[in-house]
Amino acid sequence: MRRTSSGTATVLTALCAVLLSFFGATGTAHAVSVTIDNATRFTDPAGNPVHAHGGGVVKVGSYYYWFGEDRNADNSFRYVSAYRSTDLKTWEFRNHVLSQATDPELQGANIERPKVMYNASTGQFVMWMHKEGSATDYSEARAAVAVSSTVDGNYSWRGSFRPLGHMSRDITTFVDTDGTGYMISAANENADLHVYRLTADYTNVAAQVQKLWAGQSREAPAMFKRNGVYFLLTSGATGWAPNQQMYGTATSVTGTWSGLKNVGDWNTYGSQTAYVLPVQGTSGTSYLYMGDRWGNSMGGMVQDSQYVWLPLKFPTKTTMTMDYYPQITVDTAAGTVQGLGTWETLTASHSGKCADVADRSTADGAALIQWTCGNRSVNQEFWLKSAGNGQAQIVARYSGKCLAARDGSTADGAAIVQYTCDGTTAQRWNVIGTSSTVQLAAVQSGKCLDVTNTSTSDGTPLIQWTCNTGAANQKWLRTAV
Repeated sequence: MRRTSSGTATVLTALCAVLLSFFGATGTAHAVSVTIDNATRFTDPAGNPVHAHGGGVVKVGSYYYWFGEDRNADNSFRYVSAYRSTDLKTWEFRNHVLSQATDPELQGANIERPKVMYNASTGQFVMWMHKEGSATDYSEARAAVAVSSTVDGNYSWRGSFRPLGHMSRDITTFVDTDGTGYMISAANENADLHVYRLTADYTNVAAQVQKLWAGQSREAPAMFKRNGVYFLLTSGATGWAPNQQMYGTATSVTGTWSGLKNVGDWNTYGSQTAYVLPVQGTSGTSYLYMGDRWGNSMGGMVQDSQYVWLPLKFPTKTTMTMDYYPQITVDTAAGTVQGLGTWETLTASHSGKCADVADRSTADGAALIQWTCGNRSVNQEFWLKSAGNGQAQIVARYSGKCLAARDGSTADGAAIVQYTCDGTTAQRWNVIGTSSTVQLAAVQSGKCLDVTNTSTSDGTPLIQWTCNTGAANQKWLRTAV
């Protein structure tokens, strides 16, 4: 070995220590806090869309493996695809673990909501899913099983069936702390939810242990356990359209479950449950809601779907809340999931009505209007995000986009709209005033946020106009939410 000077050796030793602390003994990079944009489509490091719709996650070592639907252009089954990540933001494609070529039964079939469980006794990974004969015919209503000895290997098809003769559509799985496996699925034309205890190897149904909320048409189930309390989160059954999600709780899977309680807003921020992921770390465990904003609800197809991921909060041991954030931060090492933003409503002093993104739009160019203030309407909530030099971006909560004059106009009467935030002067505002009632002046034009013609009517457009300190239609009451 060639000798080095003591100084060089010291530097090399320090460098090795840094590398070891970053990569760890296994050579895997440790996760750090990351910011994830909501209502978007993840891409892998090569820039390809991540297709893991209706999916679920299983953690193996330091990696989170995400499995989900990867469809053809006509919505029919193409693959169940697997991705992995250490930080829940950067997803590496691993394998199409199930495909039409896996088994003749899968040719022309439809596979939805794949969920993978690890069986510690057998050392196998077991996938449960909802299986239909095609993307348009839901008459089969069957559950299906596939297995693999490696988490991201090719899964072997074990067949499909109706559990104990019951219809089975939207599906999830849950492994309890004692190792008991459960499968939960929508039954009886989606009217009921059935909970099944699985066999010891997780590949079949041993018994039905619950029939929950009979006749209430709940689907998209996701079960998790927190501090000894079981939560089951579900959506209503409205096709591809989002709706009010609800949950129930129990102290035993086989015990008495509570009635259903609302969570989130009236359409769950345009999403439907896929999975709830416990993120465990040095600071504790957070619970991440993983939802799909289905492309079919926006005029597209499944492959156009977006992901909505939100932190769940627990005011009491048996209650749960969920608020919307255009961005969240995740630190898998610490076990923290948090929403970004300090949100408030902006109420016009002359009308008592709120600044509002028209039609709850998430599109670039969508107009701002005034509208009767609603109870926690996310399209009426904004973040005056510091942009330096005493300036702010006005970020719309539901869309995550920034307010600006249309096309960067400096003219009186230019409409105020939302655009993807880019940090330019056209999207910056000066906050004038020291009390809770302020004027908001566009940096580019020097003109103020104004309600057209001092109207008090719902739907009146917001514009920019030469600032007038006496104009009540240019004064906005900031109220924290």
